[in-house]
Amino acid sequence: MPAEALVQSQVPGYTPRRGKVRDVYDLGDKLVIVATDRISAFDYVLQPGIPNKGRILTAMTLFWLKWLDVPNHFLSANLADMPAEFRQPELEGRAMLVKKTTVIPIECVARGYLAGSGWKEYQASQTVCGIPLPAGLQLADRLPQPIFTPATKAASGHDENISFDTMAQRFGLETARTLQARTLDIYQRAADYAGRRGILLADTKLEWGRLPSGEIILIDEVLTPDSSRYWSQDSYCPGVSPPSFDKQLVRDWLESTAWDKASPPPPLPADVVEKTLAKYQEVLERLTR
Repeated sequence: MPAEALVQSQVPGYTPRRGKVRDVYDLGDKLVIVATDRISAFDYVLQPGIPNKGRILTAMTLFWLKWLDVPNHFLSANLADMPAEFRQPELEGRAMLVKKTTVIPIECVARGYLAGSGWKEYQASQTVCGIPLPAGLQLADRLPQPIFTPATKAASGHDENISFDTMAQRFGLETARTLQARTLDIYQRAADYAGRRGILLADTKLEWGRLPSGEIILIDEVLTPDSSRYWSQDSYCPGVSPPSFDKQLVRDWLESTAWDKASPPPPLPADVVEKTLAKYQEVLERLTR
């Protein structure tokens, strides 16, 4: 494991837009997206980072983009194809040169299992994003068929589930139907692939952008542990929340502390960092081997 995590990239002459994990550099007609080792939970970026997490996320995205073979924003992961200032060893394996698009501001979520916010809504109304579901489902149950459950960013920064009809009103019916069909197609194909490797893809969140030509293409990270809920078939049991290949260990540890979620969070212990990295590495290896 590297001694230190890259929690913030620095490129001379460029000022990035920093998200929770990614630093995005604007080159004019293109972007460079750098996946750092930052990790967030409960709307806070935590310290320290998870060494090599950004490289794992990038490798996962590159694998899926090639495997899916759908129109997307990727141009190159070779630093030689980027401006000279980006040719830094610490950016190797974590930087992507991509097409610049107009982002469609909707989180396109596909769910094949009942978990997360979907489970909470189901308990209250027997629906997920307004979609009626059969009675008697348990936590983590497989759904009769995958469903499309869009979400938008609320003012607080949390994802806010909306209905398909609401999405169609905001973005147009044709765009809504296109995003629904493409998202469900990617989910189903990826879930089938993962299942053959002993991994359940419970749900995933995709993002899309529009080129100047009007074409809609897949953007951002794709089917990573940060944007998807992966479970091992070996530990799957409906009725309980299965362990997932993501930052669940971090969330669980934070919940075990006295942290009030309203002040700077405590630093992560070394064993939590190491175990979290191992989870990310394991799902990458099992899916791409």
